[in-house]
Amino acid sequence: MAKQAQVKGPSKKPARKKWQRTIPMGIVHVSATFNNTIVTITDPAGNVVAWSSAGKCKFTGSKKSSAFAGTVVAQQAAKDAQAAGMKECEVYLKGPGAGRESAVRGIQSLLNVTMIKDKTPVPHNGCRARKRRRV
Repeated sequence: MAKQAQVKGPSKKPARKKWQRTIPMGIVHVSATFNNTIVTITDPAGNVVAWSSAGKCKFTGSKKSSAFAGTVVAQQAAKDAQAAGMKECEVYLKGPGAGRESAVRGIQSLLNVTMIKDKTPVPHNGCRARKRRRV
């Protein structure tokens, strides 16, 4: 007499409870390029709490780099951070894009900004120049 293997259905794992924590103070990193604006909000240790980008907010093409997109992106990320209990933040800006200042205004509308710092990388001597053209 052969043993018959029992066929089990899909195992039901208990739903993992989402770990909720309150972060009163955070750091906002705004990366504003000529093509996009990305806002990342972290806790002081550097763990990402919320993020948003112009593409995530349904902007496409040249609208992604606009000042209005920067405001919408910053407000979206700030709302998510506010839901995690954030009340004040420091803002670090990076890049030359149009969404820089408008992103700061969008953040200020929802969170208390304690410091604004520009972290745009500046080349010491720049890239090597192109070879001179000979005609």
